[in-house]
Amino acid sequence: MPRIRPLPILLVLVLGALAAAALHHWHVLERAQLGLREWRSNGSLRDQALWLPDYRVVIEARRIEGLDDELSALTFDPGRRTLFSVTNRNPELIELSLSGELLRRIPLHGFGDPEAVEYIAPGIFVITDERLQRLVKVRVEEDTRELRAEDFQQLSLGIGLNGNKGFEGLAYDAQEKRLFVAKERDPVRIFQVRGFPHEDSGRPLAVEVLNDPVRDRQLFVHDLSSLDFDSASGHLLALSDESRLLLELDRNGRPVSSLSLRAGSRSGLKRSVPQAEGVATDDAGNIYLVSEPNLFYLFRKVAAAQ
Repeated sequence: MPRIRPLPILLVLVLGALAAAALHHWHVLERAQLGLREWRSNGSLRDQALWLPDYRVVIEARRIEGLDDELSALTFDPGRRTLFSVTNRNPELIELSLSGELLRRIPLHGFGDPEAVEYIAPGIFVITDERLQRLVKVRVEEDTRELRAEDFQQLSLGIGLNGNKGFEGLAYDAQEKRLFVAKERDPVRIFQVRGFPHEDSGRPLAVEVLNDPVRDRQLFVHDLSSLDFDSASGHLLALSDESRLLLELDRNGRPVSSLSLRAGSRSGLKRSVPQAEGVATDDAGNIYLVSEPNLFYLFRKVAAAQ
């Protein structure tokens, strides 16, 4: 019988280091800990959150017809009861129905690389220019046929400029008057911007930009592609394309629940979401998602979906 020779110590150390690096890269431990907290959660925690484990897909990968370019980002307009998105190769503001039908296309002029749009107030939106890290406040009326960046209020931040790894997502807290801005990666960051859009033209512009590196290190995602703010819970949704994950963050920025965008997960997806680019919630708590190549998704709480 042949002797089984023990592995050299150096090889054992190298294999151990590779295993540890893989665990860190895929955030296996952090995701497992969150899964355990979700499993052990009590009723009060679930009642205070959107609680993503309770969501199931209702519309899966519906193709959005009539577009020449890929959608990026998503936001809900409660007055019009529609969704808005943007395209960046041939810049347009896109209006969709709540079931994913194309309603309107508005050309954007002077926007180099629009990546996100966020509803602020009736008729008022903020659009990001990713490469320039510029925020542009625009007004959209029923008869709006085009939008020119030079006609509107703008704010350039220029924080850690990094090519096309700049501002990827927006969310707005209307009560606190703060705009959340997501930096895609290298590193992942979520900034808070107060004072923009400027509401009182009679007073000087006073902008404050805040970040929280400790919170951001808890996100355990490879990138950020979109954000959404839920006013009912005060929680923030953070969407990651590369991690195929939607995270719910509490008021302190800690992950409290998650929704996997992979096939076979408890969300009921038959196929993994290929490239999630935008997330939005409506006032009934429904979650909408868009993914390249222009695919539309709707998730509802289990009780509502049955």
